[in-house]
Amino acid sequence: MDMQPISLTVNGNAREPVKVPLGLMMIDFLHEYLGLTGSRLGCGQGLCHACVVIVDKPDGTSEEMRTCITGAHYFDGKKIRTVEGLAKRNEQGEAVELSPIQQKFLEHFSFQCGYCTPGFVNAATVLLERLKREPVAKAKVEETITAALNDHICRCTGYVRYYEAVKDLVLTTPGLVKDAT
Repeated sequence: MDMQPISLTVNGNAREPVKVPLGLMMIDFLHEYLGLTGSRLGCGQGLCHACVVIVDKPDGTSEEMRTCITGAHYFDGKKIRTVEGLAKRNEQGEAVELSPIQQKFLEHFSFQCGYCTPGFVNAATVLLERLKREPVAKAKVEETITAALNDHICRCTGYVRYYEAVKDLVLTTPGLVKDAT
């Protein structure tokens, strides 16, 4: 089996070069090499988006990336965040405060089985970060949320609560919405 090293930053921690098989999917690298199992292998075909991670670009923007159909070597040299990296942690590595979107999902009882939740959390995180840079007109909030979450599949039909939680957060976080249409 052909092995090649990859180096990347995951949740703020630089990972030294790790030799992994060519063709290894990123979801398997996260699970098997790093022990990060928050991203879920749902469909394995890139359709459900349960597996997405956040890729932080050099220009300060971020995007979702599906890990079930993207090889680990694609991420060489990149900075990514998984759902495990969004909550604030203490020096022992224990989660002490959820991210705002994680907290809103809890408050709105947004999930049933929770399998798709990491993907929705990451999608909402990317959306919130974008809105901090480019606020949305109040009249376009629902349309913007729908566009950001539309590719994510919830088999338990928790969509309404996911959308309500994100809308609540967008409307109550100063600076994300502008009054103009």
